[in-house]
Amino acid sequence: MNMRDYLIKAMDEEGRIRVYIAKSTNLVEKARQTHNTSPTATAALGRTLTAGAIMGAMMKNEQDVLTLRIAGNGPAGNIYVVARQNGRIKGYIDNPAADLPSKGNGKLDVGGLVGENGSLTIIMDLGLKEPYVGQSNLVTGEIAEDLANYYAFSEQVPSAVNLGVLVDKDISVKAAGGFILQLLPGVSDEDIDKIEENLAKLEPMSTMIDKKMSPEEILDRILGNFNIKIIDRLDLEYICDCSRERMEKILRSLGEGEIRDMIEEDGGAEIVCHFCNSKYKFNKEELENLLVDN
Repeated sequence: MNMRDYLIKAMDEEGRIRVYIAKSTNLVEKARQTHNTSPTATAALGRTLTAGAIMGAMMKNEQDVLTLRIAGNGPAGNIYVVARQNGRIKGYIDNPAADLPSKGNGKLDVGGLVGENGSLTIIMDLGLKEPYVGQSNLVTGEIAEDLANYYAFSEQVPSAVNLGVLVDKDISVKAAGGFILQLLPGVSDEDIDKIEENLAKLEPMSTMIDKKMSPEEILDRILGNFNIKIIDRLDLEYICDCSRERMEKILRSLGEGEIRDMIEEDGGAEIVCHFCNSKYKFNKEELENLLVDN
């Protein structure tokens, strides 16, 4: 495996420009292996995972949980990503085997796989009574543009979003990464012009990661002509936090009637975790105990 996945958070001296830059090759490869995704599904899930990792890092507290759902009308079905503020992330795509021919320029047709009609939903569980829910329409299904649109309309924060996944000839993930750059109140038109000029010259994200450029080197390409300071660095990892206890809770939440049906019809139950495909089996006796506990 190449160097560890991590992201950096950087800000200019005046606090008017902030940027998060992530290298996510290993975590996207782990997701590909877990879900056995087709090349285009790998790119779609990988871009969403990278975005989720960055958005998770934007949250304030360790117990905060962010869920990102992309629901398009393409063959991919829904894409779900759950991210925490500590860099741990997991996700899945409804139809991991769905694939489409590459576009004329040789690029994977993520927009076609996701579909441009649909919605992007952000759910932030911040430990309050009700989670925060934000939603916007998909614009291209390519994910980066859809997120930039979400930030512009739902959060009123002008943002540049760049996400890339490079799939190798053997369908493994060769490079993956992304950045979200946000303009905060007080940024000057002159600074905006400078940033746009820098972004226009930028190579594709996956190309820079494939060239072994670090997030710090990419930061220099994006904002090298600003007084910028790295204020945080966070390791990223694809990891599922499912457990037998958690699956028991899910079974309990189904209610007595449903549990009794499982006992009578199947003599047990098997729950599969969507995020890591772990199987949890519960025999008749264990289900009966759940009824007693209920």
